[in-house]
Amino acid sequence: MNKNQPISTILSNVGVEALNPMQQAAHKAILNNNNTLLISPTGSGKTLAFLLPLVQLLQPEKQTVQCLILTPSRELAMQIEQVWKKMATGFKVNVCYGGHAMATEIQNFSQPPAVLIGTPGRIADHLTRNSFSLDDIQTLILDEFDKSLEMGFQEQMAFIMDGLRNLTKRVLVSATAGIKIPGFVGLVTPTIVNFTPEEEGPQALVMKAVISEDKDKADTLFRLICSLHSESALIFCNHRDAVERTCELLKERGVQAAFYHGGMDQDARERALIQFRNGSVNYLVTTDLAARGLDIPEMKHVIHYHLPIHEHEFIHRNGRTARMHATGNSYLIFQKDEVRPQYVENNMIEIQLLDTYPLPNPPEFVTIYVSGGKKNKLNKVDIVGFFSQKGELEKGDLGLIEVKDYISFAAVKRSKYKALLEKIKEEKMKGKKYKIEVAR
Repeated sequence: MNKNQPISTILSNVGVEALNPMQQAAHKAILNNNNTLLISPTGSGKTLAFLLPLVQLLQPEKQTVQCLILTPSRELAMQIEQVWKKMATGFKVNVCYGGHAMATEIQNFSQPPAVLIGTPGRIADHLTRNSFSLDDIQTLILDEFDKSLEMGFQEQMAFIMDGLRNLTKRVLVSATAGIKIPGFVGLVTPTIVNFTPEEEGPQALVMKAVISEDKDKADTLFRLICSLHSESALIFCNHRDAVERTCELLKERGVQAAFYHGGMDQDARERALIQFRNGSVNYLVTTDLAARGLDIPEMKHVIHYHLPIHEHEFIHRNGRTARMHATGNSYLIFQKDEVRPQYVENNMIEIQLLDTYPLPNPPEFVTIYVSGGKKNKLNKVDIVGFFSQKGELEKGDLGLIEVKDYISFAAVKRSKYKALLEKIKEEKMKGKKYKIEVAR
């Protein structure tokens, strides 16, 4: 452990050349103030902004939990964990969330981490079991804290904070300004680091209304997707069953789509995101769970199959496009007699869809599953080398590779994956035979 590790080394480890202005301001504020409120849009680098000061705040001689980070979703918790591991500070990190084996998490506390990341429900559960000590926790970070409150974690968060008696720093992080902060958080006269743009730049995000003549909007959605010239899109629905039903309707019509929502088990959620990230699936049908906090690519198109009740969720959905000076489109599908929410402008552009469009092209990549990961001593270089030498893939034939603890996923060009699987089916990677097939 090295709290004196140069910032330049940490940035190099995470592949960042220099801190952006928001990260610089957050770094200074968190180190120099007891209470910090960080507000910055999705995709601006908030995770690194609040993790970097921790390196100077943690004490190597202590073998107990020193920082607690609460997040509304397990995906966000795991993303923060991944960034911390990439930073390679030497300080141990654990992540706890529902759907993860409780016995494994308790065992991990036999050597307590310096940084503990988790969802409020699971962390509260550990507190009732006395899984770890709260005595040395001096830093509390609430990432997307407003989302945690929306998701009904208020009681668990209050319970957790009631046990944190030795806090010296509180950091609240959000992509939304103007959120009311509950009194139990104890955020007294915070230093506010606000990097939300005063104007969202209407020229960057173009909102378009699409009118469905039928009460069932499925045909309108299908034609809209087919009109996007095979470009990928996020499709938002308000409920989990609608997400699955809409995805199935698209697949029945020949559109390769995946769905994502909070009711899925962790493995299924992760695989859907991996396939969307790596270009094996171009259309992700989802609830508001994907509106923020997820590691997914910048979108050119966001489609509101259903409009959310609250304006701030509408803003977060749209925040998936037109980021970092890029342009993007937000499509709102209305049934012709549907009452529009108050937050929707009346003078929106209305687009007319043709009766027929060609189907979108198949995705460029196919996801290949490998039955080994980090714990089997496999890494990206091993997979690239094996697929290139034994599978005869060329440099451009491989896309994103993600290596987990016991499994891995690699994106392979659609035109090459069948030949690859045939060539490597009897081959060993690093002296061992792994199951390698198209990911389900």
